[in-house]
Amino acid sequence: MRAEVVSMTADNLDMEAIRRGGDILKQGGLVAFPTETVYGLGGDALNPQASMKIYAAKGRPSDNPLIVHIAEFDKLAPIVAEVPEKAKILAEKYWPGPLTMILPKSDLVPQETTGGLDSVAVRFPSDRIAQELIKAAGGYVAAPSANTSGRPSPTTAQHVEEDLGEAIEMIIDGGPVGIGVESTIVDVSGDVPAVLRPGAITMEMLKDVLGEVTIDPAILGPMAAGVRPKAPGMKYKHYAPKADLTLVEPANVAEARKTGEAVAMTQEQVNAMVETVWKLAKEKIDAGYKVGIICTDESRSHYPEGEVRSIGARKSQASVAHNLYALLREFDDLKVDYIYSESFSQDHLGQAIMNRLSKAAGYQIYKV
Repeated sequence: MRAEVVSMTADNLDMEAIRRGGDILKQGGLVAFPTETVYGLGGDALNPQASMKIYAAKGRPSDNPLIVHIAEFDKLAPIVAEVPEKAKILAEKYWPGPLTMILPKSDLVPQETTGGLDSVAVRFPSDRIAQELIKAAGGYVAAPSANTSGRPSPTTAQHVEEDLGEAIEMIIDGGPVGIGVESTIVDVSGDVPAVLRPGAITMEMLKDVLGEVTIDPAILGPMAAGVRPKAPGMKYKHYAPKADLTLVEPANVAEARKTGEAVAMTQEQVNAMVETVWKLAKEKIDAGYKVGIICTDESRSHYPEGEVRSIGARKSQASVAHNLYALLREFDDLKVDYIYSESFSQDHLGQAIMNRLSKAAGYQIYKV
């Protein structure tokens, strides 16, 4: 049986549908819903069987933790063993919003939800539809992205239907999401906060509020086998299109990403990168392959052949992040054999963009 799809907007909520969605979640079922980042696949975070249903629906490894979503500040205390001072500072500044914090969990949260860890990832989304559904469900909704594991994350309800329409009970269609990449994840359980996944709350923003912030080495390259991930998106191949994807990146920027250093590209580097993307793509086109090219508004005219798609304006990181996953899914629909992509500066939101693109490419990077 296919999922029921209900449509609404934040300004025109269908409270009856939200109530029904909440009832489905309370009964152990699954509901997909919009957030400000991507669409989430919700289950009752305190129900071990519901968490296992999420893993099964997505085909997701069970050691990959789920994020517990709340919609009221007073819901945090019952699910954590403590709230460190730096967590309070971040919550005051960035909740509700695209920020997830890793905290020591209480016994209320089952290990099926946390991937077997003694910590729990918690987020308070700003999307009003998400907030009302979480409240209707009892206050605690575990929700990874609502896609088949490994595929590009969904930024529209149609993406959710493609992947999970046969596997879940309800999809709430709230229209396209705003940000387009998943929340920033910060581990605040230790002495020095560490970024486990970059997002719209950037490293620069975190440092402004907290001072010292580190980056977990696991997000800077492939994670070793046998290592248990602390947060979603750290260990397994994520966000990937079906075609072979190669990033073309200036060598010094590629090296900077291994340390998390913020580096912007020069125009000369951008020009060399564009030239190389076209050279590599042209070789495959001439060999008879169907080739996708990810470019920007500024470079579009430099690619006379291939399935050429602009991801947005290079000067607007927000537009690039917003369009990223939809563009990767479009190349799946086009059934291209190879994709060559320009890269982006390793600063501000660019850090999140490059984190997602490098994972989607399986860290296949051509340096120029």
